[in-house]
Amino acid sequence: MSTTGHHWWEAERRRTTAVQQGLNAVSWVFLLIGVMGFVPLLTPGFSGIAFAGPETTAELFGVFEVSVLSNLIHLLFGVVGLIMSWMARFARRTLIGGGVFFAVLGLYGLIVDAVNAGDFLPSSWATGLLHLGMGVLMIVLGFVLHRELPRESEARDEGDFGETNRGAAR
Repeated sequence: MSTTGHHWWEAERRRTTAVQQGLNAVSWVFLLIGVMGFVPLLTPGFSGIAFAGPETTAELFGVFEVSVLSNLIHLLFGVVGLIMSWMARFARRTLIGGGVFFAVLGLYGLIVDAVNAGDFLPSSWATGLLHLGMGVLMIVLGFVLHRELPRESEARDEGDFGETNRGAAR
């Protein structure tokens, strides 16, 4: 037990960087979207949801076309994002990489015709624009929030409570 009255989780909270918090927030949004896509009350046409492809009739909030596969992609990215947000360097890479993935997915959805055999996910202008916008936002967050990484001494756990770890236990 620390004599200063601080607990280990307070030190961990202080060491969380902005890029980690950004990925954490984005991940929760993707988890929420993935779960809401499976809620019939929020997804009109849910009875006609397809596993993949453009033949789905389900639309989240009546606007964004969803399928089982698109919901699973959102859920998977949310889980991976939460795990990767534990370390700053992985958080940045996940934000930028995930941003590129969703931006490409958005462009693909805007370009591919709904009757095209290559359309493995349901696509509409709203869905494509949402994926493109989220992708660009994630890339920007990955670059902007990365500037606030901790100093090297903080990364080595020195100076948590005004002391270094080398002599703190004596």
